[in-house]
Amino acid sequence: MKDRNSFLTFFILILVGALVALAGSQGGATLGSVPVFALAVALAFLIQWLAFIPAYIFQTEKFYDLTGSFTYLTVTLIAVIFSAGADARAFLLAALVIIWALRLGTFLFRRIRKAGKDDRFDDIKPSFIRFLNAWTIQALWVTFTASAALIGITTATRKDLDLFALIGFLVWSLGFSIEVIADAQKSRFNADPANKGKFIRTGLWSRSRHPNYFGEILLWIGVLIITLPVLHGWQWVALISPLFVAFLLTRVSGVPLLEKKADAKWGGQAEYEEYKRNTPVLVPRLRKQ
Repeated sequence: MKDRNSFLTFFILILVGALVALAGSQGGATLGSVPVFALAVALAFLIQWLAFIPAYIFQTEKFYDLTGSFTYLTVTLIAVIFSAGADARAFLLAALVIIWALRLGTFLFRRIRKAGKDDRFDDIKPSFIRFLNAWTIQALWVTFTASAALIGITTATRKDLDLFALIGFLVWSLGFSIEVIADAQKSRFNADPANKGKFIRTGLWSRSRHPNYFGEILLWIGVLIITLPVLHGWQWVALISPLFVAFLLTRVSGVPLLEKKADAKWGGQAEYEEYKRNTPVLVPRLRKQ
């Protein structure tokens, strides 16, 4: 039954990706008769499926995150290279996605190399279709998350850099900085043997229980703001970018999973319960209590 449902999920994932590709391609650059945006989406899926083959054969997930980052880099570069008349806005969007992908890929690769494995995949690796779905979901993750940037890069509507570009860049910079600083603070905390078995509540983590996720959502809002002036018609599907990131991190695989793990580990301890009461889940408080 699980495999039967997984096959259905597989086709639904492809259908959703195709619909986003169709919508985002409206009024966009083409390579021959193929929309460049649709080409980028198709490439995102192809890369995952190719990477899945050795991953399944050798039963490993160690290059899963690295493949995701590589996909962002590849589809972004393809979008820029094959979009005729790519302008300053397009290059700005591409640069922001590339910087983010390089940083995140390096961070995640180091983390899994240190951990040795990702236990999220333990139950699904033996199943061909369920493991394949994990890679297909990553393709859809890339498609949804990068949609605003890719549409802004490939659109035939070109406008000079403006206030939207400036505000979007500042929002992206703030979000990126928060994410990088939060990740660095947690890495240093976990690397200290004196902190073994403890939870972090210093630095940005004293103001939010998940400041890195807040930064991640914020930076994709910045990307969308840069793209807004060139959107029209079905290209407004780009709105899915920050909405999807926010939904994923706050309702699916981010905050809920980590909160559950933290509650199981430290729940009932006075210091932890006080930390939860006084620290927002996501949006950092500006003032110390």
